Amino acid sequence: MPWDKNDYPSSLKNFDEATRNKAIEIANAMIEEGYDENRAIPIATDQAKEWADGASKDEKDEMKNISNSTLKDHEEDEYDTDLDLLDNDVLVKPHEDGWAAQTVGAERADQVFDKKEDAIERAKEIAENKESKVLVQDKDGNKQDKISFE
Repeated sequence: MPWDKNDYPSSLKNFDEATRNKAIEIANAMIEEGYDENRAIPIATDQAKEWADGASKDEKDEMKNISNSTLKDHEEDEYDTDLDLLDNDVLVKPHEDGWAAQTVGAERADQVFDKKEDAIERAKEIAENKESKVLVQDKDGNKQDKISFE
């Protein structure tokens, strides 16, 4: 049964409405694609937080006002790209502003940090939720380390 604004995992109760609705939308899409609920919820939560960090006020307002039917019923094509990234490993790589934690294949970094250690910790959180790997590069972009959460 798909979740909606009135019936959703308790782990989402403390989120603002827009972020919670985004997590519900992502989790519903993942469940429809065959993901187990226990795996979909933490991944959807992480993806919704990332979305909220980069979303404009208009995007947040639109998500806040989304209908229950839209949360439950969606076009598959709308989620293909995001769902493809959910199983990808997380890369820690040099960035012009420091060190980036970025899902392999994503257009932009999840976060950028001054310290490499901080980027590695963030990448570990993401990879653990996705049950994937952290791939760490050195300052020249060469493979340095791999940490598995599979």
